[in-house]
Amino acid sequence: MEQKEKTMIEERIIDVLKTVYDPEIPVNIWDLGMIYKIDLKDDGTLDMDMTFTAPSCPAADFILEDVRSKVESVEGVKSANVNLVFEPAWDQSMMSDEAKVALGFEYKKKVEKTCLFPE
Repeated sequence: MEQKEKTMIEERIIDVLKTVYDPEIPVNIWDLGMIYKIDLKDDGTLDMDMTFTAPSCPAADFILEDVRSKVESVEGVKSANVNLVFEPAWDQSMMSDEAKVALGFEYKKKVEKTCLFPE
């Protein structure tokens, strides 16, 4: 599998991950930062690490099965091994800016100052 094809498949994987939601949170798992690793092998095997916002998530089985079935439906993915991990522990800093806004969190983007007139 060429790198261009692999990149396109990985983009489609991300697109389907954006359709997976925890029933209690109105933001998708990608923007929540719950996906830690997407590793697509040349043979179409996908290894993926994901976590939950809380280790005792009552919807864990439902979400895991939704993830697995959706990523396996992506053309180019032959099988998916979805690993549930808790290291590093999930925290709010892992969310995208869009997720933070959607959930009402205030955030400040880091602004780098530049010196137009160096001394």
